[in-house]
Amino acid sequence: MAFMRLQKFLSSAGVCSRRKGEEYIRSGRVKVNDRIVKELGTKVDPQTDQIAVNGNTVELNHDNIYIALNKPKGYIASCSRRQADEKIVMDLLDISLRIYPIGRLDKDSSGLLLLTNDGELHHRLLHPSFDHEKEYEVTVDRPVADGALRKLAQGLPMMGTKTRAAKIKRLSARRFRIILQEGKNRQIRRMVRKVGARVSRLKRVRVANIKIGRLAEGSWRHLTEKERKALLAPKKVEVNATIVTDR
Repeated sequence: MAFMRLQKFLSSAGVCSRRKGEEYIRSGRVKVNDRIVKELGTKVDPQTDQIAVNGNTVELNHDNIYIALNKPKGYIASCSRRQADEKIVMDLLDISLRIYPIGRLDKDSSGLLLLTNDGELHHRLLHPSFDHEKEYEVTVDRPVADGALRKLAQGLPMMGTKTRAAKIKRLSARRFRIILQEGKNRQIRRMVRKVGARVSRLKRVRVANIKIGRLAEGSWRHLTEKERKALLAPKKVEVNATIVTDR
Protein backbone atom coordinates (compact mmCIF):
# COMPACT_ATOMS: atom_id res chain seq x y z
CA MET A 1 0.00 0.00 0.00
CA ALA A 2 1.27 3.47 -0.85
CA PHE A 3 2.14 6.10 1.73
CA MET A 4 -0.72 8.36 2.86
CA ARG A 5 -1.01 11.50 4.92
CA LEU A 6 -1.44 10.83 8.61
CA GLN A 7 -4.81 12.61 8.88
CA LYS A 8 -6.14 10.60 5.94
CA PHE A 9 -4.96 7.39 7.63
CA LEU A 10 -6.86 8.32 10.81
CA SER A 11 -9.98 9.01 8.76
CA SER A 12 -9.66 5.80 6.74
CA ALA A 13 -9.21 3.83 9.96
CA GLY A 14 -12.51 5.17 11.26
CA VAL A 15 -10.96 7.11 14.14
CA CYS A 16 -12.34 10.51 13.16
CA SER A 17 -12.82 12.90 10.27
CA ARG A 18 -9.78 14.37 8.50
CA ARG A 19 -10.37 17.74 10.11
CA LYS A 20 -10.59 16.23 13.58
CA GLY A 21 -7.47 14.19 12.77
CA GLU A 22 -5.59 17.41 12.10
CA GLU A 23 -6.63 18.64 15.55
CA TYR A 24 -5.40 15.40 17.13
CA ILE A 25 -2.05 15.73 15.37
CA ARG A 26 -1.54 19.38 16.31
CA SER A 27 -2.35 18.67 19.95
CA GLY A 28 0.25 15.88 20.18
CA ARG A 29 -2.23 13.03 20.62
CA VAL A 30 -0.85 10.95 17.73
CA LYS A 31 2.30 8.82 17.75
CA VAL A 32 4.02 7.18 14.79
CA ASN A 33 6.45 4.43 15.78
CA ASP A 34 6.38 5.67 19.41
CA ARG A 35 7.22 9.26 18.37
CA ILE A 36 4.75 12.11 18.80
CA VAL A 37 4.07 13.71 15.43
CA LYS A 38 2.62 17.23 15.11
CA GLU A 39 3.38 17.94 11.44
CA LEU A 40 0.24 17.73 9.27
CA GLY A 41 2.20 16.78 6.15
CA THR A 42 3.57 13.61 7.74
CA LYS A 43 3.08 10.51 5.59
CA VAL A 44 2.84 6.97 6.92
CA ASP A 45 2.94 3.46 5.52
CA PRO A 46 -0.06 1.59 6.98
CA GLN A 47 1.69 -1.75 6.43
CA THR A 48 4.88 -1.00 8.36
CA ASP A 49 4.30 2.03 10.62
CA GLN A 50 2.70 1.73 14.04
CA ILE A 51 0.20 4.52 14.69
CA ALA A 52 -1.44 5.25 18.02
CA VAL A 53 -3.98 7.85 19.18
CA ASN A 54 -4.11 8.62 22.90
CA GLY A 55 -1.95 5.54 23.45
CA ASN A 56 -4.31 3.21 21.57
CA THR A 57 -2.99 1.44 18.48
CA VAL A 58 -4.90 2.21 15.28
CA GLU A 59 -5.12 -0.05 12.23
CA LEU A 60 -6.92 0.30 8.94
CA ASN A 61 -10.34 -1.31 9.02
CA HIS A 62 -11.17 -2.98 5.72
CA ASP A 63 -14.76 -3.73 6.78
CA ASN A 64 -16.52 -0.53 5.81
CA ILE A 65 -20.00 0.04 7.16
CA TYR A 66 -22.65 2.53 6.02
CA ILE A 67 -25.65 3.40 8.19
CA ALA A 68 -28.78 5.53 7.68
CA LEU A 69 -30.31 6.69 10.97
CA ASN A 70 -33.56 8.58 11.61
CA LYS A 71 -32.27 10.86 14.36
CA PRO A 72 -34.88 12.00 16.89
CA LYS A 73 -34.93 15.54 18.21
CA GLY A 74 -32.84 15.90 21.37
CA TYR A 75 -29.91 13.73 20.24
CA ILE A 76 -26.50 15.17 19.39
CA ALA A 77 -24.75 14.00 16.20
CA SER A 78 -21.52 13.08 17.97
CA CYS A 79 -19.50 10.03 18.99
CA SER A 80 -18.78 11.37 22.47
CA ARG A 81 -20.76 13.26 25.08
CA ARG A 82 -19.55 16.47 26.73
CA GLN A 83 -21.85 16.00 29.72
CA ALA A 84 -22.98 12.83 31.43
CA ASP A 85 -26.68 13.45 30.73
CA GLU A 86 -26.28 14.23 27.02
CA LYS A 87 -27.97 11.94 24.52
CA ILE A 88 -25.83 11.13 21.48
CA VAL A 89 -26.71 9.25 18.29
CA MET A 90 -24.36 6.39 19.19
CA ASP A 91 -26.82 5.51 21.99
CA LEU A 92 -29.26 4.46 19.25
CA LEU A 93 -26.87 2.09 17.46
CA ASP A 94 -25.79 -1.45 18.24
CA ILE A 95 -22.62 -1.51 16.14
CA SER A 96 -19.35 -3.06 17.29
CA LEU A 97 -17.22 -1.23 14.70
CA ARG A 98 -16.22 2.38 15.28
CA ILE A 99 -18.31 4.67 13.08
CA TYR A 100 -18.97 8.39 13.12
CA PRO A 101 -21.60 10.79 11.76
CA ILE A 102 -21.17 12.48 8.39
CA GLY A 103 -21.75 16.18 8.87
CA ARG A 104 -24.05 17.85 11.32
CA LEU A 105 -27.71 17.69 12.22
CA ASP A 106 -28.33 19.90 15.23
CA LYS A 107 -29.85 18.73 18.50
CA ASP A 108 -33.20 20.41 17.85
CA SER A 109 -33.57 18.84 14.38
CA SER A 110 -34.59 15.33 13.37
CA GLY A 111 -34.29 13.11 10.34
CA LEU A 112 -31.74 11.41 8.16
CA LEU A 113 -28.17 11.13 9.42
CA LEU A 114 -25.54 9.00 7.70
CA LEU A 115 -22.76 7.29 9.66
CA THR A 116 -19.73 5.37 8.41
CA ASN A 117 -16.15 4.31 9.06
CA ASP A 118 -15.25 5.01 5.42
CA GLY A 119 -13.02 8.07 5.47
CA GLU A 120 -13.22 8.59 1.71
CA LEU A 121 -17.02 8.68 1.73
CA HIS A 122 -16.96 11.03 4.71
CA HIS A 123 -14.72 13.38 2.72
CA ARG A 124 -16.88 13.18 -0.42
CA LEU A 125 -20.12 14.00 1.38
CA LEU A 126 -18.68 16.94 3.31
CA HIS A 127 -16.53 18.58 0.65
CA PRO A 128 -18.50 21.31 -1.18
CA SER A 129 -16.96 20.45 -4.57
CA PHE A 130 -19.11 17.29 -4.80
CA ASP A 131 -22.36 19.29 -4.56
CA HIS A 132 -24.40 16.68 -2.70
CA GLU A 133 -28.00 17.74 -2.12
CA LYS A 134 -29.66 17.74 1.29
CA GLU A 135 -33.44 18.01 1.48
CA TYR A 136 -35.41 19.22 4.50
CA GLU A 137 -39.04 19.61 5.57
CA VAL A 138 -39.44 22.91 7.41
CA THR A 139 -42.30 24.10 9.60
CA VAL A 140 -42.26 27.74 10.74
CA ASP A 141 -44.15 29.63 13.44
CA ARG A 142 -46.17 31.86 11.10
CA PRO A 143 -47.36 31.92 7.49
CA VAL A 144 -44.51 32.68 5.09
CA ALA A 145 -45.12 34.73 1.95
CA ASP A 146 -44.04 33.72 -1.55
CA GLY A 147 -41.62 36.64 -1.56
CA ALA A 148 -39.89 35.32 1.56
CA LEU A 149 -39.55 31.88 0.00
CA ARG A 150 -38.10 33.50 -3.10
CA LYS A 151 -35.43 35.22 -0.99
CA LEU A 152 -34.55 31.89 0.63
CA ALA A 153 -34.22 30.27 -2.80
CA GLN A 154 -32.06 33.04 -4.26
CA GLY A 155 -29.64 33.12 -1.31
CA LEU A 156 -29.13 35.38 1.70
CA PRO A 157 -26.05 37.01 3.29
CA MET A 158 -24.75 34.86 6.12
CA MET A 159 -21.48 34.55 8.04
CA GLY A 160 -19.57 36.84 5.68
CA THR A 161 -20.80 35.23 2.47
CA LYS A 162 -24.06 34.42 0.65
CA THR A 163 -25.92 31.15 0.82
CA ARG A 164 -26.04 29.19 -2.41
CA ALA A 165 -29.14 28.96 -4.58
CA ALA A 166 -31.76 26.53 -3.28
CA LYS A 167 -34.87 24.73 -4.47
CA ILE A 168 -38.03 25.34 -2.45
CA LYS A 169 -41.52 23.81 -2.67
CA ARG A 170 -44.36 25.15 -0.57
CA LEU A 171 -46.36 22.47 1.27
CA SER A 172 -48.74 24.76 3.16
CA ALA A 173 -48.88 28.28 4.59
CA ARG A 174 -46.30 27.38 7.25
CA ARG A 175 -44.52 24.39 5.70
CA PHE A 176 -42.11 23.99 2.82
CA ARG A 177 -39.34 21.74 1.52
CA ILE A 178 -35.88 23.13 0.80
CA ILE A 179 -32.96 21.51 -1.05
CA LEU A 180 -29.46 22.78 -0.22
CA GLN A 181 -25.98 21.97 -1.51
CA GLU A 182 -24.19 23.26 1.56
CA GLY A 183 -24.40 22.88 5.31
CA LYS A 184 -23.47 25.95 7.31
CA ASN A 185 -24.04 25.80 11.05
CA ARG A 186 -27.82 25.99 11.75
CA GLN A 187 -28.18 27.40 8.23
CA ILE A 188 -31.92 26.92 7.66
CA ARG A 189 -32.81 28.35 11.06
CA ARG A 190 -30.64 31.40 10.37
CA MET A 191 -32.11 31.85 6.88
CA VAL A 192 -35.68 31.65 8.15
CA ARG A 193 -34.99 34.26 10.83
CA LYS A 194 -33.75 36.62 8.13
CA VAL A 195 -37.21 36.58 6.51
CA GLY A 196 -39.02 37.26 9.78
CA ALA A 197 -40.02 33.80 10.99
CA ARG A 198 -38.69 31.04 13.22
CA VAL A 199 -38.35 27.32 12.62
CA SER A 200 -40.62 25.26 14.87
CA ARG A 201 -39.79 21.88 13.28
CA LEU A 202 -36.93 20.82 11.00
CA LYS A 203 -36.54 17.35 9.54
CA ARG A 204 -33.98 16.15 6.99
CA VAL A 205 -35.55 13.69 4.56
CA ARG A 206 -32.76 13.11 2.03
CA VAL A 207 -28.97 13.23 1.64
CA ALA A 208 -27.80 12.84 -1.98
CA ASN A 209 -29.58 9.69 -3.24
CA ILE A 210 -30.43 8.38 0.25
CA LYS A 211 -34.04 8.97 1.36
CA ILE A 212 -35.41 8.55 4.86
CA GLY A 213 -38.51 6.81 3.49
CA ARG A 214 -40.46 4.87 6.12
CA LEU A 215 -37.53 4.48 8.52
CA ALA A 216 -39.02 4.96 11.99
CA GLU A 217 -37.67 7.67 14.27
CA GLY A 218 -34.80 6.32 16.34
CA SER A 219 -34.28 3.37 13.96
CA TRP A 220 -31.43 2.68 11.56
CA ARG A 221 -30.57 0.49 8.59
CA HIS A 222 -27.59 -0.47 6.46
CA LEU A 223 -27.34 1.23 3.08
CA THR A 224 -27.96 -1.00 0.10
CA GLU A 225 -25.19 -1.84 -2.37
CA LYS A 226 -26.89 0.39 -4.95
CA GLU A 227 -26.99 3.31 -2.52
CA ARG A 228 -23.33 2.87 -1.58
CA LYS A 229 -22.18 2.79 -5.19
CA ALA A 230 -24.14 5.95 -6.00
CA LEU A 231 -22.57 7.79 -3.07
CA LEU A 232 -19.05 6.73 -3.97
CA ALA A 233 -19.46 7.71 -7.63
CA PRO A 234 -21.42 10.98 -7.34
CA LYS A 235 -22.66 13.00 -10.28
CA LYS A 236 -22.28 16.74 -10.00
CA VAL A 237 -25.66 18.49 -9.89
CA GLU A 238 -26.17 22.22 -10.28
CA VAL A 239 -28.99 23.71 -8.24
CA ASN A 240 -30.55 26.93 -9.53
CA ALA A 241 -32.87 29.06 -7.44
CA THR A 242 -36.31 27.48 -7.80
CA ILE A 243 -39.57 28.06 -5.97
CA VAL A 244 -42.79 26.09 -6.41
CA THR A 245 -45.72 27.79 -4.71
CA ASP A 246 -48.68 25.70 -5.81
CA ARG A 247 -50.09 23.56 -3.02
